[in-house]
Amino acid sequence: MASRTYEPWPAPVVTAVASVLGDTAQGLTGREIGQLLAAVRVPEVEAGNKRDRLAGALLHQQERQQASNCVIAFITAAMAPVRYARQPHVFSRRQDDLNEVLVHVGLRVNDEGKLSKGPAAATLGEAARHASSLRAELRRRSTHPEVLRYCTLEILAKNPFHASLEAVKSVADRLRQLTGEGLDGARLVDAVLMPGQGTARVAVNANGTGPELDEQKGLANLVKGLFSMYRNPAAHEPRLHRTVTDEELLELLTTLSMVHRRLDGARVTR
Repeated sequence: MASRTYEPWPAPVVTAVASVLGDTAQGLTGREIGQLLAAVRVPEVEAGNKRDRLAGALLHQQERQQASNCVIAFITAAMAPVRYARQPHVFSRRQDDLNEVLVHVGLRVNDEGKLSKGPAAATLGEAARHASSLRAELRRRSTHPEVLRYCTLEILAKNPFHASLEAVKSVADRLRQLTGEGLDGARLVDAVLMPGQGTARVAVNANGTGPELDEQKGLANLVKGLFSMYRNPAAHEPRLHRTVTDEELLELLTTLSMVHRRLDGARVTR
């Protein structure tokens, strides 16, 4: 952004920026925050945790200067790509999280780590859309944590092909964990999810009536279909010959979330 004086940002936006960059688990360390504040000439303030310390310093300086330049300078320094040469996925995560906040003031962090103009949003729904963040949309859809646990790194690396492969693996792995079974693929599904002569080993209903058995078989066939569509081809074909778009990945992860939620309430016979 050009060198000029910018209007102060709303306090909730500055606080949200501090929450991202000062996050307990994923944010900057306390030492890094101190070094960056000194680098952009923002005096420190006494506060409890990292987020409060950073938010207090930026809000105090913004109020004193009646400008958001200090906040912009801190974000730019914190997001300098050279800081993430060995951890590009950390850059992607922070970039996405910051963009969910900055969309409220019509800005975004670009791939150079600098702030540039972007569409402004007034609602959380608009913010998720305008942030162009796959992770934001997944959170908006309340994607099941078991799905995200298997493919977050691939999502952060903006690699839908491998994210789809790892996400589908989450269902097979969970079925094995639930039952102690050692099979894989369609054989695993037939052994634990498909009703045979009696109740399925992982039963999502009572398996007592025709409609209940149809529902159980439908879920089993859906899982086998997902394996056939996404896991088997991805394991054997080069990525060059198989394109997975962000939209397709979102649809897949939403479907897998539904499967995991049915497994959440399943009755398991080991």
